[in-house]
Amino acid sequence: MNAGQRAPLSGTLLPSATTPHAPARNSERPRHEATLQRTPEQEAAQEALGKLVRQCMAGDQQAWQQLVVSQHRRIYAICYRFTGSASDAEDLTQDVFLKLYRNLASFDTHKGRFQTWITTLARNLLVDHFRRTRLDRATDSLDASTSSDDDGPSLADRLADPRPSQEAHASGLELKARIQQALAQLSPELREAVVFRDLEDMDYKEIAQVLRIPEGTVKSRISRGRGELARLLQRIEGQVV
Repeated sequence: MNAGQRAPLSGTLLPSATTPHAPARNSERPRHEATLQRTPEQEAAQEALGKLVRQCMAGDQQAWQQLVVSQHRRIYAICYRFTGSASDAEDLTQDVFLKLYRNLASFDTHKGRFQTWITTLARNLLVDHFRRTRLDRATDSLDASTSSDDDGPSLADRLADPRPSQEAHASGLELKARIQQALAQLSPELREAVVFRDLEDMDYKEIAQVLRIPEGTVKSRISRGRGELARLLQRIEGQVV
């Protein structure tokens, strides 16, 4: 893994595929659609994270350990969603934190959120991983029409199961496995958009910054990704039954 700083890569997780064009009307949507409303608790957590990052940049080793602990689960989850391999995800997570340690001094606290920045680091390493291993799992049905929209039920909503029972727990695990199976069949460009929006709760502006594409394209990919994911899940559930 190259430890040097790299400029964020644009496009998809894999070099290639045609970038879908966002509908013209996306640019006319109210600006507030591009930003998620965060709770006071979430805002407080972001402030605490920012303070921790500043302590790390000042050379506080204890703060660094706390930062790794606070971000490890999230980065591992992103890597696992894209690779589908626990061992690859763990290796990539370690690479992310190694690169973070070597490049933290370059983070500008005035230009954006730390989580957006570390997500960009992780995404760039995932690009390298996919290029190196040539894991292109794009589907052939990306041009199919979809009725999903950006405000429809999210993937996180589907993962939630309020039933307090052993059966519900087992059912939830099965659903997570099916979702991971379906995610693996999405093209990388749609997969990353859905994961960042529905599983990582990032808003359109943050995703656009990470992927280096317009917000309208982000919305288009999320919509197409949700539609394709729904079809894949329906197909997988039919095979199970």
